[in-house]
Amino acid sequence: MKRRVWVVSEQKAGTLTQCLGVGQYFDPEPQQKIARRVPPLKRIFTPPLFRPDEKRPDIIVSCGFRSEEPVMRMKKAYGGHPFTVHLQRPKLNGFDLVFVSRHDWEPELDRRANYHSMVGVPHRVTMDRLAPLREAARRRYAPNGEQVAAIFVGGDNGAYAYDDAALRRITATVRTLAEEGWRVVLSISRRSSQRTLETLLALRGPAIEVWDREGENPYLDYLAAADAFLIAKDSITMPCEALTTGKPVYALDLTPIPGERLEKFEWFHRDLQQVLKLTRPFEGQLAAYSYTPLNETRRIAGIVAAAVAERD
Repeated sequence: MKRRVWVVSEQKAGTLTQCLGVGQYFDPEPQQKIARRVPPLKRIFTPPLFRPDEKRPDIIVSCGFRSEEPVMRMKKAYGGHPFTVHLQRPKLNGFDLVFVSRHDWEPELDRRANYHSMVGVPHRVTMDRLAPLREAARRRYAPNGEQVAAIFVGGDNGAYAYDDAALRRITATVRTLAEEGWRVVLSISRRSSQRTLETLLALRGPAIEVWDREGENPYLDYLAAADAFLIAKDSITMPCEALTTGKPVYALDLTPIPGERLEKFEWFHRDLQQVLKLTRPFEGQLAAYSYTPLNETRRIAGIVAAAVAERD
């Protein structure tokens, strides 16, 4: 049954895609409400995030701490009717369902019936989106049937650094894979520094494709074409997206930055590798292995659908 959905997110692309991933299971075109940081002196000139005379949504999916207060105002304005789903541990109470990543879960949350754990984060990548792209992507990136290694990198994030040592490691890895017969497609993220971009662009060659951040992002085509993935450890979303394919997903080490943030990321990777047996550490080879493809977005949507139906 189609539902009217609003997604309320911070301005970060990764936060918005989590909300859209879940929201689009109920509404192909959910209305987007972006909660931006507005300086106090400019608030009087800033349009409100919503108007009470707008048609009431059935479900509100939100993520990010800036979205919490607006969602509570929306819920109150519509007499508590919208079913509210938050994709992060909130500071405020009042959400109907909350989903918290396993690496952020704490024992005290076991007592909250409306809280559920999730692996990593939800997203918009599905095999339904990738399957129609695979044939054309394979023709482009593996015209002679070569194996394709998709390498995804990000940027410094307080847990890991793309310093000289990290860039040397990535460079050596890309060259080795190409020498071993892999066709390498390498994606740079929005967080990647100019230095990282320039270092990796220098690797371009007949067997190595590097997106230069010009034109349309080929990320989905890379996902569709790949036979194996090597993903830098600073990302949580990208491994989750790659794991929908059922292809091998390896974690690429970077230079660690000691601290609480590093501990959380390392917990995430140990959980994927040692507990859930989904990914593996990269030790020089992209060997094949099997696992059940991960689709947390669909699982989360199923829990939401059941809860909404029960309330109806």
